[in-house]
Amino acid sequence: MALVLLTQAPAAAAQEEALRLPSGREARVQEVLTDQPAGGGLTYRFRFVAEGLEGGGEALETVMTDLEWLCTRYALPRISNIGPQPGRIVISLADRPSEFGVYDPAVTQVFEAFSPLGGTCNWEMF
Repeated sequence: MALVLLTQAPAAAAQEEALRLPSGREARVQEVLTDQPAGGGLTYRFRFVAEGLEGGGEALETVMTDLEWLCTRYALPRISNIGPQPGRIVISLADRPSEFGVYDPAVTQVFEAFSPLGGTCNWEMF
């Protein structure tokens, strides 16, 4: 699996303006990656950091609303002007920056996959 970084360096991305999520949390882009998992087609991964994200007690519906909002309002407009269109967009939200693909028990992270269809993000069950 080859990953390609699409955004600026993480330090520069961290300086990007905070995004106010429907939950009231603020999120910042950590990085955007692209890959082609075996048999999965082109995938874009938008990784966000939202300090204060908590595991366990968080209402799933609230977090899901934030993930859908990030896909529809942030990711879709950014993929519309780039070359090949992905079959899948993965949105992740973590309480602190982390290295992609490396397990860190200190990081609380949620992620979901979406199919970009007709200008909307359609949730895919993993």
